[in-house]
Amino acid sequence: MATLQVRDIDDRLYNYLRTSAKRQNRSISQEVITIIQNYLNKPHTTASNATLEFLELSGAWKDERTADDIMSDIRTHRTHSPRFGEKNGIFN
Repeated sequence: MATLQVRDIDDRLYNYLRTSAKRQNRSISQEVITIIQNYLNKPHTTASNATLEFLELSGAWKDERTADDIMSDIRTHRTHSPRFGEKNGIFN
């Protein structure tokens, strides 16, 4: 049987493993083996398109306007902002 040695484990991770092993009445080595087995036995799906998957997770901005319309709208609001039209002492 093979032996696996892991070095420089973060103290918090080690304490988590120890606590988890104690709850399951296992040694730390048995707990690590169980965790690895459970992980490797899960069916892993590969993302068909990582960009689309990321956008679904991040809540992509959806707008029906074209890019030119959006840029025009941004320029209009920047140049006609009342913030820059009044003398309020901040931008004078």
